[in-house]
Amino acid sequence: MGEWRGAKRSSPKRSRPFANVGATSPVKLTLPQPFQFSGDHLMIELPGARALFTTRRGGVSRGPYTSLNLGFKTADSRDAVAANRAALESDLDLRLAYVRQVHGNRVIAAPVDGREAPEPPQADGQATATRGVGVAVLAADCLPVAVASEGAVAMLHAGWRGLVGGVLEQGVRAVRELGGRGPLHGAIGPGAGPCCYQVGEEVHAAFADRWPQARRGDNLDLKAIARAQLVEVGVAEVHDVAMCTICSDPGLFFSHRRHRGVTGRQAGVAWLS
Repeated sequence: MGEWRGAKRSSPKRSRPFANVGATSPVKLTLPQPFQFSGDHLMIELPGARALFTTRRGGVSRGPYTSLNLGFKTADSRDAVAANRAALESDLDLRLAYVRQVHGNRVIAAPVDGREAPEPPQADGQATATRGVGVAVLAADCLPVAVASEGAVAMLHAGWRGLVGGVLEQGVRAVRELGGRGPLHGAIGPGAGPCCYQVGEEVHAAFADRWPQARRGDNLDLKAIARAQLVEVGVAEVHDVAMCTICSDPGLFFSHRRHRGVTGRQAGVAWLS
């Protein structure tokens, strides 16, 4: 697979072989610093916080949901998803909080105990200032985006609709309202890349006035838009893991587009360190 599409050539890389990730041959992954491997997953240290972006490895789900599917809103076995979520909580030693995502811009403060309500609140991002609580969003081509400063951290679900609606700005506001102080740092996890994310004219039109540079022929660079929006709302430094979920090795990430909707969900998780 070689160097990941979209990575900065000048960035130092950390490499690791991943064997048996799927039906394909073993591949060698390269990560731009400061991203690093944490078991089967990808992690980054941010000011006062950490963010983890899961792969699809290390769970118990089968078939198109193999193996660490974290999404209850799929046709996977509910018991398998529950076991996968419990295993991730145990591995991270956190209480994970999830929401019901609707491609909007609402960002909420996670419950202090981190526990999911019987009916999860509708939102596309969460923030916390409580240690031991991990805020999580699910994705399978949309961007999981972490924003952190000393004392508070958020994890946001940013598809094109969320970017239009200002979900990243709401995430920054939530971090500040919870007492986050000092410079803000952001991290963009695996998601649809400009290499593969083909959209219609109505989607291009939504970004044409402010971010025309994000158009790549028929494709759209969601990550470039996310980076620009984060900078505009005061994020001092933005890191991008530079991995496309659509064209990456099928054994690494779930992709709604690649698998025509029959697939699982990986997570972005953020917590105070």
